[in-house]
Amino acid sequence: MAMQELLSRITRNSDVCFGKPVIRNMRYPVEMILELLSGEMSAENILTDYPDLEADDIKACMAYASEMVKVKSIHKIPAA
Repeated sequence: MAMQELLSRITRNSDVCFGKPVIRNMRYPVEMILELLSGEMSAENILTDYPDLEADDIKACMAYASEMVKVKSIHKIPAA
């Protein structure tokens, strides 16, 4: 599946999870899936625990995270 197709699975709706990015307008925030993956839970285990999700949803979360960290520069914000 192409990057744009994957990213289209990630939606934002102010009525769902306070407007956070979620998978296919369901109540599965991208951040939750990324936390599960970073906590060493496999994609297969996530799909078993959350049967509404598809393998491409997991890939979409990783693609979304990849896009979010693509920045041209990082600036330090001075402490208040």
